[in-house]
Amino acid sequence: MAEMTMGRGTSRLAFWAPRLGFLLAIVALVLLALVPITYRTGMLHFRTTFFNLMQPAAYFGIAAGVVSLLSLIWWRGMAGAGRLMALVGLVIGALMFYVPWYYNHVLNTVPRIHDISTDMQNPPTFSPAVLQARAAEPEVNTVDYDQKVAAAQKEAYPDVVPMKTALAPAEAFKRALAAGQAMSGWTIVTNDPATGRIEARQRTLFMGFTDDFVIRVVADGSGSRIDMRSVSRQGRSDFGVNAQRIRTYMTALKAQLG
Repeated sequence: MAEMTMGRGTSRLAFWAPRLGFLLAIVALVLLALVPITYRTGMLHFRTTFFNLMQPAAYFGIAAGVVSLLSLIWWRGMAGAGRLMALVGLVIGALMFYVPWYYNHVLNTVPRIHDISTDMQNPPTFSPAVLQARAAEPEVNTVDYDQKVAAAQKEAYPDVVPMKTALAPAEAFKRALAAGQAMSGWTIVTNDPATGRIEARQRTLFMGFTDDFVIRVVADGSGSRIDMRSVSRQGRSDFGVNAQRIRTYMTALKAQLG
């Protein structure tokens, strides 16, 4: 009798454990999906979504992974559907653990700044049109350059520097614009050969945050100097995105300049 009761208990665990893990994984995914939806539709501030939706999503995801992992003890007693649910719950749980861990690691690795410029003494400025677009967003970051930011940038991103070329400014501008137009995800807002200014923006894939950036081409002796500044509209830390954007563009520009 005891063996029969134990067998039934084992069968019940083999049936319910993977389903519980799978259910927790579904709840985690729903909460995570609500993060960009509620922010992009204006229902919640992004900080609210992070604390009230993203963090619980991570906790549910981790719970899904733990329960799914434990359910593998009864692997032999599971039907095909149970095994599939256990594996799905385990994968989602692992991802939900890794993603917040990764971003927390990046947050603690890079400086908490969101304004990166290759020229920290005279950073490129933004046009009224870009400033107006920024002002339309609530609690937008200022574009007033802070020398404290410059000190943090120097320490963290010493490789973010201007590009110099022997080409005349007019030709350098053409190639700088061509490099910008070829960048994936960029929307060119303005380009003015007379002032050597190119402005663009890019939205993040998940949350839809907008970053604004400006490229400036000026005469430098007999050649030209090309600077770039990239500024996030929202958030104190950019997780290193602006510096990486400048690096990526400068690499593409180098190829254009030959």
